Amino acid sequence: MGSSTDWLTWAFSPSISAIIVTLIFSLTLPILIHSYLYRKAAAKELPTLLLLGPSGAGKSALLTLFANGIASATHTSQEPQSAVCQLPASTTTSEDRYRSENDTSSRAQPKFLLLDTPGHGKLRHHATSTLTSAAALKGLLFMVDSAAVSSASGLTEAAEYLHDVLLLLQRRHTQGKTSKGPQAVPVLVLANKQDVFTSLPSTIVKTKLEEEIGKLRQTRSKGLLDSGIGMDDDASGDEEGNWLGEYGAKEFRFAQMQEHDIEIDVMGGNVKGDGDEAGKVDEWWSWIGEGL
Repeated sequence: MGSSTDWLTWAFSPSISAIIVTLIFSLTLPILIHSYLYRKAAAKELPTLLLLGPSGAGKSALLTLFANGIASATHTSQEPQSAVCQLPASTTTSEDRYRSENDTSSRAQPKFLLLDTPGHGKLRHHATSTLTSAAALKGLLFMVDSAAVSSASGLTEAAEYLHDVLLLLQRRHTQGKTSKGPQAVPVLVLANKQDVFTSLPSTIVKTKLEEEIGKLRQTRSKGLLDSGIGMDDDASGDEEGNWLGEYGAKEFRFAQMQEHDIEIDVMGGNVKGDGDEAGKVDEWWSWIGEGL
């Protein structure tokens, strides 16, 4: 006790040594706090974009293009792959809207983690588990082959997968534990391989996916009724919970998902260019930049 009393007496005394120590302490403490908070912020998890879609759509090629600037030759993925990517200097971000037009200072482009998941039906659990568990999930990139969806089988496969993904997002929103609800996760449908002669324009891809999802929604609803689900009042909630978009609507439109805070865009492009030319992915980069 005696030493503590002597120390306090010296600390509050008007001596030169006490004043110098107090001054050093008052100047050093804010620097230490700022350094700690900066390191803690830098250690935060990178924002994540989940890349998913049917096999053969070009997901792995997009991963290599975004990570390395070159679309390398790929093979069908059996396991999830990830890469840290950085927005190109020419791509604007959401923060750039607050910058003055005359501000020519350099800016650090944000980085993000791109997680590519297998598209095979038996391996899609990798995508769905990430969708429901990733805390830093900022958006979904659902890639389809614009040429493959021109066939009935290709369209059905893409629509079924997209239906299930959107239904998970819808349930994620409606079953949020707080009144505020979970953070919105926008969706970009990448209509890839627009350079292929048999590919469909992105507007047609959008229409066909909406129509096919609408048919699928009706078929699954009928299947629930035929199995006995929805025959009483207690089960009616199950039928509505398995209905994607506006409940009871005859047609499905992506715009219906806005009710569940899910924005869906469809943009065309191609990962691989013609010969030595680079692919056309500028619109995709812009969409990503707006969300980071």
